[in-house]
Amino acid sequence: MNCNQQYFQENELAVEDKNFKYYLSPILVKNNFKHGFFTKTSSEIKLSLLSKHLNKKNSNCVLNQIHSNKIFFGSMTQGNEKVEGDGIINDKHNQNLWIYTADCMPILFADKRKRLVAAIHCGRKGLETKIIKNIIKIFYKKGCSKDDLIVAVGPSISEKHYLIDNRTLQKFYKNSAHKELINFSEDERILFKLKNEDSIPLDLKKYAQIQLLNENIPNSNIDICNLCTYESNYDFYSWRRSKTASRQWNFISS
Repeated sequence: MNCNQQYFQENELAVEDKNFKYYLSPILVKNNFKHGFFTKTSSEIKLSLLSKHLNKKNSNCVLNQIHSNKIFFGSMTQGNEKVEGDGIINDKHNQNLWIYTADCMPILFADKRKRLVAAIHCGRKGLETKIIKNIIKIFYKKGCSKDDLIVAVGPSISEKHYLIDNRTLQKFYKNSAHKELINFSEDERILFKLKNEDSIPLDLKKYAQIQLLNENIPNSNIDICNLCTYESNYDFYSWRRSKTASRQWNFISS
């Protein structure tokens, strides 16, 4: 299965005489959802100031991300201490849902009819623990239809730069629940051929798409960004490239 990636629209936000570049998903733009996948410049200003120039009256919902499958409603993030988890779904109007990344996938969800939105931080561990399945289950419990649910996978590391050892790959295949795929036999053959390799490429975006399709999201409702955080040193932080602790912001508004 090929992962059909596409160009996201480049945009800029002016804050205090500086321009901060971010990218927009075509499908979210088409359906009038305010969102953005920011570049590394977003870490240069406080989130409260950045948010003020996006949606002045909205409250900011942020997590202490831990590579988990835990998901919280926006209002649950408003306490004095940050909640530990990797997914936020809005439960009120006027909420900005923020996710920070530096190689992992920022994935934004939106229901076209109910106007419900969510944001998750998802890397290999998120795929293994099925955070995508968990967030979609909440949408379905709230009466959302698979045909109304649209998804944008933002800038993240590409396959050729995400290399893992065979033991890690074996664990991923065991836990990531992609056996329902038609071409699983092809993946098994690839795994067999690479069983003695120490640096095996893994396409996180492809397996995110697979998990979305397995949850009955139509392929036409999925946007996947072609930008690689590892390759785009000018635009993005990458943990795999430089082991940096810095991150870029991503958001969607309710």
